[in-house]
Amino acid sequence: MPTTINSSLIRVAFVEDDVEFQLVLRNTIENAPDMQLVSAASTRSAGLMALNGTPVDVLLVDLGLPDGSGIDVIRAAHAKWPDCAIMVSTAFGDEMHVMQSLEAGAAGYLLKDSAAKSMVSEIRSLHQGGSPISPLIARQILMRFREHENKPLVAPLLPQERSRAALSGREQEVLEFITKGFTSEEIAGLMSISRHTVLTFIRRIYRKLEVNSKTEAIFEARNQGLLSD
Repeated sequence: MPTTINSSLIRVAFVEDDVEFQLVLRNTIENAPDMQLVSAASTRSAGLMALNGTPVDVLLVDLGLPDGSGIDVIRAAHAKWPDCAIMVSTAFGDEMHVMQSLEAGAAGYLLKDSAAKSMVSEIRSLHQGGSPISPLIARQILMRFREHENKPLVAPLLPQERSRAALSGREQEVLEFITKGFTSEEIAGLMSISRHTVLTFIRRIYRKLEVNSKTEAIFEARNQGLLSD
C-alpha cells in the first residue's frame, strides 16, 4: 500500500545500504512524534526511483552504495525536489567526497561515528534551516579556506555590482519578517500560512542567498540591497 502522507509532520526518506544502521534509523524516525518515514532505499538505483514519488522535507543519503555513488542521488534530488533539505550520512570523510556532496546540493554532512539515534535532532535542525556538519568535517572545510588566506583576492564587488538573489514576493515578505525578529510561528500567523510553508520559504531564501543562518541571510540581503536600512 502507498504511504499516506501527513503534511503536518517532517517527511523523511533515506538511502542507506548498511542493514544495521538502516534498521536503527528507521525505528528512530518512526518513533519520533513529529516525523514520518516516507521511503527507504538501499541502492543508488532505488534511491533515484524514489524521486518519482511524493517529495519529502528531508533526505538522508549514504555515499558508498553497492551500485554507485550516493552523490548521484543528491544531485538528482536537488534538481527534482528543490525544497528538500539533503544530508549526507556516511563513513567517507575525505575532502573529495565532502566537496562533491556539498556542490551536488547537500546542506549537511554527518559521519557515521555518530549514533543513528542522534539523527532525530539533526533532522529537525536541517528542516529548520540549519546545516548539521560533523566537527571533523567542519574543521576540514575551515582548513581548506585557510589555505587560501594568503592568496591574492580580487577587489570585492560593491553592493550595487553584486547580482541580486531573485526572491519571490512571498519569500521577500518572509525575509522582512525574519529581519524584524519574528519567529516562524509568528510569521505563519501573520501570513495566514502553515509553519511548514514558512520553513520552506526560509530554506529557499537561504539557498538563493547561499547562506546557512538567519544572521547570514540578513547580512547578505542587506549587502545585495534587498532590505532597506
